[in-house]
Order: sequence, then C-alpha cells, then structure tokens
Amino acid sequence: MRTVVSKNGCATSLFGWSCGQWIEWHDSALEEAKNMAMNPSISSIAFEGETTPARVFRKRCITWHEQPALRKKEKGLWTSISWKNYYQQVQAIGLALHQWGLKRRDVVCILAENRPEWLFADMAAQCMGLISNGIYPTSSPAQVQYILQNSDTRILFVENQEQLEKVLAVRSQCPHLQKIIVMEREGLRDLSNPNIVFFDDFLKFGQGLMPSQTLIFENAIDQSKPEDIAFLVYTSGTTGSPKGAMITNRNVVFQLSLAHEYLDVEVGDQSISFLPLSHIAERMASVFNPLAVGLIVHFPENSQTVFNDMREVSPHVVFAPPRFWEKMYSQVDLFMRDAIAPARWIYQYSSRLHDSKPSIVQSFMQWLCFRNIRLFLGLHRIKTALTGAAPVPPDLIRWFGRCGIELREAYGMTETTGFCTATPQGGVRLGWAGIRASDTELSIGQDKEILIRGGHVFAGYWKMPEQTALALDAQGWLHTGDCGEISSDGYLAIQDRIKDILITSGGKNITPSHIENLLKFSPYITDAVIIGDGQKYITALVMIDQEHVSRYAQEKQIPYTNFLSLTQAPAIHFLIQSEIEKINPSLARVEQIKDFRIIGELLTAEDEELTPTMKLKRKVIAQKYASLIQSMYENK
Repeated sequence: MRTVVSKNGCATSLFGWSCGQWIEWHDSALEEAKNMAMNPSISSIAFEGETTPARVFRKRCITWHEQPALRKKEKGLWTSISWKNYYQQVQAIGLALHQWGLKRRDVVCILAENRPEWLFADMAAQCMGLISNGIYPTSSPAQVQYILQNSDTRILFVENQEQLEKVLAVRSQCPHLQKIIVMEREGLRDLSNPNIVFFDDFLKFGQGLMPSQTLIFENAIDQSKPEDIAFLVYTSGTTGSPKGAMITNRNVVFQLSLAHEYLDVEVGDQSISFLPLSHIAERMASVFNPLAVGLIVHFPENSQTVFNDMREVSPHVVFAPPRFWEKMYSQVDLFMRDAIAPARWIYQYSSRLHDSKPSIVQSFMQWLCFRNIRLFLGLHRIKTALTGAAPVPPDLIRWFGRCGIELREAYGMTETTGFCTATPQGGVRLGWAGIRASDTELSIGQDKEILIRGGHVFAGYWKMPEQTALALDAQGWLHTGDCGEISSDGYLAIQDRIKDILITSGGKNITPSHIENLLKFSPYITDAVIIGDGQKYITALVMIDQEHVSRYAQEKQIPYTNFLSLTQAPAIHFLIQSEIEKINPSLARVEQIKDFRIIGELLTAEDEELTPTMKLKRKVIAQKYASLIQSMYENK
C-alpha cells in the first residue's frame, strides 16, 4: 500500500489510518505474503499479484486514487466519482453492514437499475466477505420472493418506491430478510419503519464508523480467499425456476486476466452501463473489467436515454447481445428511410461497394457515409465491440463491418463467469464464436455438447447439489447444454441448445436458432420461434417490431387502432410473408418456413413468455399459443 509520512514521522495510509492501524495491517499483510511465497499452491490464479477481486479493488483505488472511476448522468449533467471516493463509499457501506451484525457468507441483495450505488453495495459486500446478489428490476413480486427466499437474503438494497412495494408485498414470505435500504426517498418521505432505512442515512452511519473501525474493513479484505463465494447470479429460468450460480473470487480473478488480455483499451477509456447488472455479462463489464483495464463506467440518466447518452459518451468498448446491435441497425434503417433522396442513394451505393475495390471518389463517398453513421450511433471512438449471449445473425456482423466496426463474437454463460471463447482482432469468421480463451479447455462430448474446463467455471448452484452434479462432472468439465463443433484451427461454432433442436416427423434435425436469426435481421421482426418438432414441416410464430411496422403502416395508409389490430391487418401479414420469402431460398428445403402466425401481444420482460434478459421461453410460448400453432398444421 502506498503511504505518506506524517509530521511526526509515522507512515499513514492514503485512507487516513492511524499509525498503529497501519503498522498492525502491514505486519499481518507481510506475514500472509510470506505464507503465500512458501505455499504457492494456495492460489494458482492471480491478477497482478492479487488473488481476490476485493484486493484488486483496493489496489486500484490506491493506484488511480483521484482519477475518475464512475460517471452518472442526472438532470442532463454528468457527475464524476473518483476511485478514492468509490473506495470511501464502499468502506462506509461495508462497515455499516458489519455493525448490523452480518457475518461472512451472509447474503446481501440488490434490486435496482444500473447506478453507482449498485456497485457500492456490491463491492462492499465482497470486501466484507459477504455474498452479493442482484435481482432484475423488471422482476415480478413472485420472482423477487423466490430469489429472496432461495438465497436466504438478510439485507436488501432497493432503488425506489416501486421496487420497495414489490418487496413489501412478499415480505412475510421472506423470513431471513432483516433490513431494507432504499436508495431514493421520492414518495416515501413519511415512511416510518425501523426495518427500512434510506441509503443516505445508512451511508452516514457507516461514515461515522470509519475513523475507529477502518482496520475491520481492511482485515476483511485481507481475509478473503480465492475459493470464497463472491456473488450469486440467478440464471434466466428459460427451463424452470432460476438457479443461483455460485461465482467464486477465483472465477472473477481469472476473468480479470482475460479482460486485460482481450480488451483493446487503455486506462481512462470509457464504457456505458445499460444492460441489467444482475446478468453476468454486465456484472463483469461494469463492476470487474474496469478493475483490470481502468475503464470509466458511465450510467445513463434512465433506460429511455441510453442511445442519446451513448452518443455523448462515445464509448471505447461496448458489449451487448445481438438484440442491442439489431436495434442500432434498425435506428439507422429508420433514419435513412426519412433521409433526403441523395443521402439514401449514397448509403445504398456505399453498402454495395463494401466487398469491391472502389475508386478514390467511391472510397470517399463510402468513408463519408459510414463515418456519419458511426457518429450517429456514438461509436466513432469504438475500439472493442463485442456481442454474445445469444445467436448472432451473420448479416448483422456484415453490416457493422461495412460501417467500419469489427463486431466480434464471444461465447460464454453464467456458469463460466462470462466469456470463454472470443474472436481475436481481425479474425471475424461468420457463424463462429471465436477461439478458446487463455487457460481454457474446450471439448465436444456426446450429442455434440460443448464442454468447458478452466478457472472461470463456477462452483455450483446455490443449495442445489443435484443440479450441480448434472452440470459439473467428476473431471471438472462443465456440461453447457449447447451443441457445437470445433474447427481444425480452434474456432468454436454454436449450433443451438440441445433441448431446442427440432426433429421433424421425417427424422430431420433442425436447429431453430439459425432460422430465427435470419428472420430477426428483418427490421420488421423483433423475434421469432420456429415450430416443427414431430411435424411434417416448419412454421413460425413471429413478434413484429412495433416501431418499424407502425411506421410502415402509416406510410402505406394501413388503418389500425392498437397493436392487436396492427398485427391482424392483411397488409401486415403480407409484409411478414414477403420477409419470410426473402430468407427461404437460403435454407434447405426441410428448413423452409411453410406457414406463420403473428403474435398479437407486445411482449416485455414483465411477461411470462420472456426472461428478464428478453429471451423467449419456448415451452411457455408453445403452451400459451398452442391454438395458433395447431392452426398451422390443421387440414394440411
């Protein structure tokens, strides 16, 4: 730890310890370092000499001290939080939790949108040896109850009145829950409940403990071990109740090394946090990757301002699922439809030139067109653009390539603490999710199942030993449930979830995600579910894109009164039919879509058909829309 010398000659830390506190901490740290040197097997995985994320966090806060770590936009203005202030907030919260009687391995939960306080609470729990956990802010009261019960949560941070009401509705069913900390006072100023505390009061309480109890906080960090559970991540629940994946300190530190290796960024480069922090991808991107590479994490004003705020931030790195990148493509498509005729012509002409060798004049036109598109999207400074967490349409990668953005695919899951394969720079290969990450083992098992082994593989499912045994075998291989193949030069191709592969009545195996990806590249289709298991032919349930289809209806003067009537309009049915006819020639005859139906509801993350990460639950869809599906096979 870096020190300064006080007037009396005693070394004191930058965090304001007394001389005695500093000497006591230094002696214990020195003794531990000696033990580590004599027993290197204690921890074989380290990042810059540190074996837990809490220790890496402390080290970074010392090194980067006054540099900005986080920025939050409120009322149109960006406010910066330095690494020093970040550490002080985390320390205050950690000491307050300790004073409330929490012990190591107790669970602290966070139910909020992305904001700095989410990170403060998360890191405070980990520094104190607690287990942190996040709940999607779109979760229903029943979903909140399940996670609070299953995780044995003792302390819960909630964002506002809306989230508090969800918790209070199920509070009696959560016996372990002791205290609730509310981040925003709006609508709750008259609240009087000894078990509900406002965040600012809780923070002041912790700050009051700092002068005398700082050593407790530092010792807790020192006591953290690689094998300790750092946090839980509940899976999205596409196949049943969510399972709490136990992510260890060792898992996180392993991923820090991968982030340092694969992210082409520098200290002070910028990112933006907009995907749910309850998801492993955003948790790593916004909480931990900055510890590895020094990113400044920006928090948008709200979920509705993400694209506008992204233009202001102009991030250097963005990781997002294909749905986000598809939305960006759709934004440009909408914009170009309203553009003046010359601009539309330049865009179309420049797109055609991408794979040819144009003249100097043509190259200038292409540069001018796509440079403005990058500016429009806020991606003109992008260094690393990554996608994953769902199948990626090849045409999407091609389009961003035309724009001068190398959209690189990665593969991973909750159980691998993030990515385990990644596409190297300059190595984009359509239909492939990159090569294995450093110190990662890949294998193909029975039924072409992808198997993974490495320091990023999780410790198992919380309180679910039977499910853990199904996922992890005796040799330490994680059975992913995905089927795929590995090329001769090490690239991994993801074909589909094994459970999702369809077998037609003729015995043909169909991978639905491949067909669904082709459909989703249409600006008029948000999502689709391919049907055909045990049937003679393939059909589809289609979710239309409200924004694009509504605009199309207005342009064509198609009358409608609401979303349902829009989906039922014959002209819209013809529009989707034409989109399907565009992709059918690229499919094998057995894969071609013979019929379809449009889902007449505008689905959101709150609906049972979708997970909080907007993945369709195939079984729920099949059950709810059984009559629609049946109508596509009757009398045929």
